[in-house]
Amino acid sequence: MSETEKAIVAGGCFWCTEAVFRDVIGVTKVESGYTGGATANPTYKQVCGGQTGHAEAIAVTFDPAVITLPEIFDVFLGTHDPSQLNRQGNDVGTQYRSAIFPLDDAQRAEAEAAIARWNDEHAGQKAVTTIEPLGDWYPAEDYHQEYWDGEGQRNPYCLAVIPPKLLKLRKSFAAKVKA
Repeated sequence: MSETEKAIVAGGCFWCTEAVFRDVIGVTKVESGYTGGATANPTYKQVCGGQTGHAEAIAVTFDPAVITLPEIFDVFLGTHDPSQLNRQGNDVGTQYRSAIFPLDDAQRAEAEAAIARWNDEHAGQKAVTTIEPLGDWYPAEDYHQEYWDGEGQRNPYCLAVIPPKLLKLRKSFAAKVKA
């Protein structure tokens, strides 16, 4: 197996973005967590309250021999609405912002290119996805990890929001979906 790489993105509820990326070929791990804020060791309740400055985010570990960083960013931008400022659907606040947290200058350049591609493909819309410095990464509490595969299947919010995102993934990125 080749070396893995990591990308950190935020696209609203981390249960939703995690569910999408767990179905992407070449993705070996998805961890839900918090970044981009000022409070050390924030809790889910604090982040959801919007007082810490953190975003609900995911750390995506992937095999670049199977899926490239530009493809990761394209899937990210293509499976949520990057044109909504500080919200995804009914989730409102900076904790639900669309953001990419590059690990280095090369990732920053790829993030800028991905946003430009999205804007070019969506005339009349503009991505408000921010590119932010990666602050400290705080893994979310254990019960948030692999949420869709467990509790999420019984959560009415998840049942309303996640299946349409998974359908969008299958429709727009069929060649990148696990069998």
